[in-house]
Amino acid sequence: MKTSVYPIVLFLLSIAGPANAQDATTLPTGDNADSPELVFSAPPRETPTIGNKRYQPIASYLSKVLGRKVVYKHPGTWGAYRTEMLQGDYDIVFDGPHFNSYRAEKMKYNILAKIPVAHQFVIIVNKSNTKTRTVQELAGQTFCTHAPPNLGTLSLLSHFQNPARQPAIINTRGWKNIYQGVASGRCVGGILPIANLSKYDQQLRHVRILYKSDSIPNQAFSAGPRLSKTEQQRMARALVSDSATQPTSELRAAYRVGDHFAPATNSEYKGVSEYLRNEWGYYE
Repeated sequence: MKTSVYPIVLFLLSIAGPANAQDATTLPTGDNADSPELVFSAPPRETPTIGNKRYQPIASYLSKVLGRKVVYKHPGTWGAYRTEMLQGDYDIVFDGPHFNSYRAEKMKYNILAKIPVAHQFVIIVNKSNTKTRTVQELAGQTFCTHAPPNLGTLSLLSHFQNPARQPAIINTRGWKNIYQGVASGRCVGGILPIANLSKYDQQLRHVRILYKSDSIPNQAFSAGPRLSKTEQQRMARALVSDSATQPTSELRAAYRVGDHFAPATNSEYKGVSEYLRNEWGYYE
């Protein structure tokens, strides 16, 4: 997949450099008040009530930044999310790197701001398990992880080309529960971000690392083609500015983002969409 870097360079130049509170608060507003409203969404990893608490303040903030109404929509189910996202029903999305990469590649979206810390997954087994030495030996073994299309799970499955020779997935919600599933012996293996493993078992007293993935960029905001280039530039600056601190506080706390989101570009996410290659609906 060859893409020209020239448009990306221009986009980078237009948003380069850290923004401050004045950048966002002095943006013109109200000039697009008669334009169709924009839909902001994210995967249904939380209830509609919690989703509204996390994302509605951001929608309200972006409405002021863009001078155009932004509404948050909870998709309800993963099936609805996939369908509506692939139909281009969402104008602004916050989700995983594989989805962002796919939309940049296939749907003319631009990736604008990201969680600063990169993703790195580790596959773990119980400390007492001295026999399992390779990931491939987990075929047919119980494995604690989230259901696809979670990126960790897709990362695991990328090691197994034969669908008949894969781990037996035990759908386990929450990184801590995945760790505990392996530590307790409920599952032979599990996968979680290395940052989470360090939080639960920094000294590796109960599990050992079988495999460590390459680092990839983290979750991010992206915007679709119904936002003009100027609107996307405004949004990119606003999301990393000091004035975004309050409206993004709930989301940043949920994902341990830190004080600010960081600028992001399509080129950073190139190729991550390959994890969706075997998921229904994306490349058929």
